[in-house]
Amino acid sequence: MMTGMQRYPHMFAPLDLGFTRLKNRVLMGSMHTGLEEAENGFERMAEYYADRARGGVGMIITGGIAPNEEAGRGGKLSTPAEAEQHRTITTAVHAADPDVKICMQILHTGSLARTPQCVAPSPVKSRIGSYTPRELDEAGIEKQISDFANCAQQAQAAGYDGVEIIGSAGYLLSTFLVRKTNLRNDRWGGSWENRMRMPVEVVRRVREAVGERFILIFRIAAMDMLEDGLSWEEIVSLAQAIEAAGANMVLTVPVITSNRINMPAVAEEVLARGDADLVSMARPMLADPEIVLKALQGREDEINTCIACNQACLDHTFGGNKPVSCLVNPRACNETLLRYLPTPASKRIAVVGAGPAGLAYATVAAQRGHRVTLFDAAAEIGGQFNLAKRIPGKEEFHETLRYYRRMIDVHAIDLRLNTRADAASLKALGFDEVVIATGISPRQPAIDGIAHAKVVPYLDAILGRKPIGRRVAILGAGGIGFDVAELVSHAGVSGAVDVEVFAKEWGIDFKNHPRGGVTGVTPEVAKSDREVWLMQRKADALGKSLGRTTGWTHRMTLNRRGVHLVSGVEYLKIDDAGLHTLVNGEPRLFEVDTVIVCAGQTPLRSLYDELLASGLKPSLVGGAFEASELDAKRAIDQASRLAAEV
Repeated sequence: MMTGMQRYPHMFAPLDLGFTRLKNRVLMGSMHTGLEEAENGFERMAEYYADRARGGVGMIITGGIAPNEEAGRGGKLSTPAEAEQHRTITTAVHAADPDVKICMQILHTGSLARTPQCVAPSPVKSRIGSYTPRELDEAGIEKQISDFANCAQQAQAAGYDGVEIIGSAGYLLSTFLVRKTNLRNDRWGGSWENRMRMPVEVVRRVREAVGERFILIFRIAAMDMLEDGLSWEEIVSLAQAIEAAGANMVLTVPVITSNRINMPAVAEEVLARGDADLVSMARPMLADPEIVLKALQGREDEINTCIACNQACLDHTFGGNKPVSCLVNPRACNETLLRYLPTPASKRIAVVGAGPAGLAYATVAAQRGHRVTLFDAAAEIGGQFNLAKRIPGKEEFHETLRYYRRMIDVHAIDLRLNTRADAASLKALGFDEVVIATGISPRQPAIDGIAHAKVVPYLDAILGRKPIGRRVAILGAGGIGFDVAELVSHAGVSGAVDVEVFAKEWGIDFKNHPRGGVTGVTPEVAKSDREVWLMQRKADALGKSLGRTTGWTHRMTLNRRGVHLVSGVEYLKIDDAGLHTLVNGEPRLFEVDTVIVCAGQTPLRSLYDELLASGLKPSLVGGAFEASELDAKRAIDQASRLAAEV
């Protein structure tokens, strides 16, 4: 049997940087966690990063830390007192594994800083910024450069092995590079040589401040995805200048690449092709802190794979400053608060329902030493995830179900499929605890004609149990409604599993690399031959309940496919003629041959009620507890926390 080293020779090859050595080619990429500002945040971050160090990663890059007040977002590091707080993190990581390197990201958000004091090369307000930035004068530019250097010095004093400077993503240094945001005509703007002067000078001054025996990473976007953005020649020349100024990792020095590298086989393939010298995993390290260790030990089937949903990570970061976590791993960033400790007294526990909540509860409880029996009336585990995995773009939900199937084996959970548990049998079997995770039932709205033959419940539409016509009305524009619209308007291969299709859909030219990767490229979106109307009762714009970082992509995709988004709809009647409505008070007939109902859901609690009546005290989790929206994040989090306490 091949060892992990043999299976992934490139991934586990050490990397010599001259003055130091990385034990493998996998690093944990930077992600803002929200712990930087939280109560007991440094203690929580220390355990969060130490957990990943124990999990086998070669190097960790922290979430972004500001070099000064005007840099905005997150914690700040500019004083010795602040450096002493950071030592809590570096000490914990090096104690967990002395061979793991940890670098702090210096993040100056520039015009995106959530402060009226935000600064930029020119007073150009970002579309997603809160304020118009103040234009930096010469003294202001010198202050920013000096603050970068000071921040790096403080990081070194705090015990970090290096720093990463971010020069992409619309933050301060990248706004100097791009003509749209740099309107200056002095030595900091105008020509390309002038526009790249700021990031180059920052790197030079940081290297001067920290000396040679300190890792210095500079993060560049190979494609900034901006119309009239940077050319490939400019990116290469910037990398060369940054390297000459003192960066350890960027071009002929080791290159790091990132984004959707979420399993060891993908990482190995990227490295074996020579695409990069190291691979960065950020969200996958939230999902499973032991991803590297499991690869080394040949336990790839036990990896809890990142499904790129963004619901508990990036949506929390950009959608209200909630602490970051992970839909499939609620312990992420909660390591000191949510502990799965061995139980002092093993109980016999029945879990009814093998959807996300039931699977999470059963896995955590069994991991802690309880004897768990998991019932489900269906022939396979998964519940609502078996719907999600059928939606184009959500194929990676298959991986979560693979993970849970493996956990059922690893933790010796007694799985009983095709078994409809009832109150009498559960009571007779004498379980110490009964957990009801029976999920939801789709709600059927009170519309005249709702039983008409052209009406299709969303379950039947997604599972392909009923035919879908050429002209389709979808009632309800929540998450399920958007998923159904995606499914019925889709044609061909999913862009989530085919790079060429993805590039066509988003107008990206990876081969010729025009400016920004997108300049002059028209998106080409394949679509079905159906005409689709997605509608809701509310008069608001559709999709407001979708994730902050992904909702816009769903709306844009449906728009490009010609899906009609209709709000302010009152449903009157469904008959042979179609769907009769009032739209913003005006009568309108939609001459459709299929009406798909996505009108919410209600909890399935009949078994729970029977158990209560029989004298038992069962627990409710997941959709059976709260079904206002199908929310796997909430379901898995709630179930995991209950199982941690039982």
